[in-house]
Amino acid sequence: FFPMPDLNKSLKHLRVLVLATTYPRWENDSTPHFVFDLNRQLAQKVETWVLVPHSGGAKYSEEMDGVRVIRFPYFFPTKLQRLCYEGGILPNLKSSWLARLQLPFFLVFQFLAILKTVRKHKINFIHCNWIIPQGFFALIMYKMFNIPYLLTALGGDVFAFRDIPGFRSLKNLILKHSYLCTANSHDLIEHLKLLSPTTKLQYIPVGVDENFFNENKFDSQLKTDLGITDLFLLAVGRFAEKKGFEYLIAAMPAILNEFPKTKLVLVGYGPKEAELKSQTKKLGLENFIIFVGGKSRLELSRYYATADIFIGPSIIAKGGDTEGQPAAFIEAMASKTAIVASDVGGIKDMIEDGKTGLMVPQKDSGQITKAIFRLCKDNALKQHLEENGKQHIMKKFRWKAVAKQYMSIYELIDKDLEPSPPS
Repeated sequence: FFPMPDLNKSLKHLRVLVLATTYPRWENDSTPHFVFDLNRQLAQKVETWVLVPHSGGAKYSEEMDGVRVIRFPYFFPTKLQRLCYEGGILPNLKSSWLARLQLPFFLVFQFLAILKTVRKHKINFIHCNWIIPQGFFALIMYKMFNIPYLLTALGGDVFAFRDIPGFRSLKNLILKHSYLCTANSHDLIEHLKLLSPTTKLQYIPVGVDENFFNENKFDSQLKTDLGITDLFLLAVGRFAEKKGFEYLIAAMPAILNEFPKTKLVLVGYGPKEAELKSQTKKLGLENFIIFVGGKSRLELSRYYATADIFIGPSIIAKGGDTEGQPAAFIEAMASKTAIVASDVGGIKDMIEDGKTGLMVPQKDSGQITKAIFRLCKDNALKQHLEENGKQHIMKKFRWKAVAKQYMSIYELIDKDLEPSPPS
């Protein structure tokens, strides 16, 4: 992975266990890196272990930038594990009977792995990403061993299972007993207030590594390799309902009428992939829409910096799920690429219409088309949005600044754990 400065650890009492289901499995993995990026910053000052699900081909344990990573298997043979990664747990549950079959095994093995790790490494603080299921197990550890836990809500966990009886009360219980709950958008904060009015909440955004994602990664060879000679449109994300990629695809015929050499590149994978490819074929757009699969961060940095316009056509899904703060948006803005995005969820925390990007109503292919035309025909506006977007990201979304906010929470816990001086 990527070298970090060698700083002396300053928190002497804290031994942190981080719980997550999304974590890079190997170098240049296309899995989202946001938990890894945060922990590699925090691990410079605090003893940290990360417990995540295993995936075929990944090591069961290793150290990444000072963070000890433990991966627990949850189904055998492990090559059949389908619940985690490759789209995420919630989309996988909807699309795969094998994933649904593995869910109870996953819950049991995750609990046992948490219990074993807490005892073996004398964990005294848990940082839990997602309210359910990880938060539920953090609550059990709190009840069993009096270990405080910090929750980080990322979006889907706030909206998931809300129509299933008992889950709202369970989420309230988990939130109520947490030391604090952070969320990566103000929209999520408002939803969390409805779930648990008494819980202490704090907005902390997802960060970006500006040394990795920047305009200097522009690569003309990428356009040559993709066969792009004119307008390069880019969309990145899981092929899941809330991403709304079908509305972007539906906009392409009108875009091609005005700019006939346009190419749209879709980076990602997920349960709606077959549906999106079928839509592309029905519209006769196979020569204009390129599905490139998942890409590593190294490859993604080239795509962001080389694209002319990044489009995030996100929607509010049928179950109410929508965006928290998708990393792809801030990575594209850090790469100084113009943004067109839907006005939903936490996207409003990143993009100010007309200043750092263009906002359009959700599920409106016509408005997506108009926004793209506007940028193509007004180069001064495009450059204005690119420059302002870059400055906005550098000011508020750099990983070091984000890590400082989490470290201030860790420092309070560490102080609480400091032994009292003898009387």
